[in-house]
Amino acid sequence: MGSSNRSLRICSNGHNYYKSSDCPSCPICEKEREPDKGFLSKLSAPARRALEHHGIGTLQQLSMFSEKEILQFHGIGPASLPILRNSLEEIGLVFKP
Repeated sequence: MGSSNRSLRICSNGHNYYKSSDCPSCPICEKEREPDKGFLSKLSAPARRALEHHGIGTLQQLSMFSEKEILQFHGIGPASLPILRNSLEEIGLVFKP
């Protein structure tokens, strides 16, 4: 392993994985729960978790927020906005002004 500060962890589902950060999420569990369709499938795991944490699971729910509000969520960065904007536009919705 070299001199990295990676430590072996075991999640509540029994998966063994190595992490060097304080992030508690298990990468194996994250991969298993990654959606295979819909707008959430186009996002990174941190962005997806941020939206889910705020109760956003549909584009209709997303349209109730402004871009500025969405950018305040931990895990959402500027790269996520075009994906979200395009997903909204595909069904005739936009972010709240």
